[in-house]
Amino acid sequence: MAKSRLERHEVPVEQTWKVEDLFETTEDWEQALKDIEDSVPTVTQYKGKLHEGSDVLYNCLEAQSQLQEKIIPVATYANLRSSEDGTNPDNQANSGKVASTLAQVGASLSFFDSEVLALPEGTIEKYLEENEDLKVYENLLKELLEYKPYTLSPETEEVLASLSEVHSAPYTIYQRSKSSDMQFDNFKANGEEYSNSFALFEDEYELSTDTDVRRNAYKSFVSTLKQYQNTYAATYATEVKKQVQLAKVRGYDNVTQMLLQPQKVTEEMYHNQLDVIQRELAPHMRRFAKLKKEVLGLDKMTFADLKAPLDPEFNPTTTYEEVSETILEALSVMGPEYTEIMKKGLTERWVDYADNVGKATGAFCASPYGSHPFILLTWTGAMRGGFILAHELGHAGHFYLANKNQRVFNTRPSTYFVEAPSTMNEMLLADHLLEKHSDDDRMRRWIILQLLGTYYHNFVTHLLEGEFQRRVYNLAEQGVPLTANTLKEQKREALANFWGDAVELDEGAELTWMRQPHYYMGLYPYTYSAGLTASTLVSQMIKEEGQPAIDRWLDVLKAGGTKTPQELMKYAGVDMTTPEPIEKAVAHVGSLIDELVNSYETAK
Repeated sequence: MAKSRLERHEVPVEQTWKVEDLFETTEDWEQALKDIEDSVPTVTQYKGKLHEGSDVLYNCLEAQSQLQEKIIPVATYANLRSSEDGTNPDNQANSGKVASTLAQVGASLSFFDSEVLALPEGTIEKYLEENEDLKVYENLLKELLEYKPYTLSPETEEVLASLSEVHSAPYTIYQRSKSSDMQFDNFKANGEEYSNSFALFEDEYELSTDTDVRRNAYKSFVSTLKQYQNTYAATYATEVKKQVQLAKVRGYDNVTQMLLQPQKVTEEMYHNQLDVIQRELAPHMRRFAKLKKEVLGLDKMTFADLKAPLDPEFNPTTTYEEVSETILEALSVMGPEYTEIMKKGLTERWVDYADNVGKATGAFCASPYGSHPFILLTWTGAMRGGFILAHELGHAGHFYLANKNQRVFNTRPSTYFVEAPSTMNEMLLADHLLEKHSDDDRMRRWIILQLLGTYYHNFVTHLLEGEFQRRVYNLAEQGVPLTANTLKEQKREALANFWGDAVELDEGAELTWMRQPHYYMGLYPYTYSAGLTASTLVSQMIKEEGQPAIDRWLDVLKAGGTKTPQELMKYAGVDMTTPEPIEKAVAHVGSLIDELVNSYETAK
């Protein structure tokens, strides 16, 4: 009999995160929320006065920082509560309260950007020169000034801001339809009937060891996607046209330039990431696909088989306590300061790892300023979960150090860098396990497969999403209508160029553009591969150089958002303005696949 899931109140407290570290009681939280509303005038008192001098600007920024420090724990608390149990009506209501308060606060503070950008040329530079205190805000102000050429009149900006809900409508419609309207037919496999859903397919059936289950689940999944293709094409086309139009109206050369600006990344770096990985990685991944077909004894390698486990019989298990010890051993190479943070995370209830009704799926790390990070995941007992835990601890270590060493507005680097500290921990864990199990061939193979899972996710799935986006934005700028057929053609071409004859592509493969929400988040997908490129190379430097490489990495984590992503990576020893680091990272993936192929040859 399947065991029933626990209700939240039945979960042992030591397996939950300690939200009391943010607010002892809900009443305290409610008081803090009210305090935010009451504090808005501390900032708005400077409205219309920023031209009066550097002191006024400084005081306004200080007031905003203090308000930000009040908002973060309040918003985090509501998010953590609804993530631990989304079925709880109080949690739902509190999330709503925060959203509406923050929308009002955002509207009240929107004067700041417009006023700073309306100041006469050279005013900010003059303020910075004459006021030493203002230096701490130099990055923030210079970044804001970079938007000056693309900023419209204050009235127009206000109108655009008031349409923010309309602007996010394509994403809202997509998410709503996907979670609430899509119904999937049951399917039969090996004479048994199975129910299907978006989550069941992507979390379970697609990874099934049973070919019949995998392929029939895929057919059922695809037949529902097909019914929505024209609606989703219209929804996605609206999102793309919105971005293209905004870029034109604001005076950017192209939509790519506009979408890369907040990432602080050059167009060359963006194209390098997409071009080099596709060109260099494709031959390695085709070998991997062919190996899978051979080892699993498949008649052909279909798109539905790409995530089938290569060694389905071997799935090592462990306890949460054991894996915590292993992670601490693996990360001890980073030195006492970092290890101490990891130890706190694993022993002072930063992690919520039990399963319960209403708990959010997946894993994340929230790192509120002024407190410690909070990690959500669901521990199942599979050793694979150790890599997920190490990954989220990487985010925690990064933001713990950034929060401790920077002011609130300087903690977050560009998304181009954000996945480097998390995947770095995965690399260090894998290195440690490979060393520990050097004489156990099957375990070594399993570890390599875990690493290849990470590379597949970042260098294949997300990267090919990035390639598809690049194609779609190009077509939109040329005025080509984005119909379902056009989108399917582009997806098929991107997949076919990558997989060649190693994988059989069908209509379901063409419809992959319907599966991910990332397409509605600007040029987000390709950044996953940038972070992993950096962590691959820096983890190798740590092995080769030892302490100097570790010291540089810790400095980079402490720098938070005070440097651009290429400055951060260059300080760590990786120059992302050239294709070389990407080529090296891909060659490393190739060497992992070589070892895998050899291990099967030897076993014959």
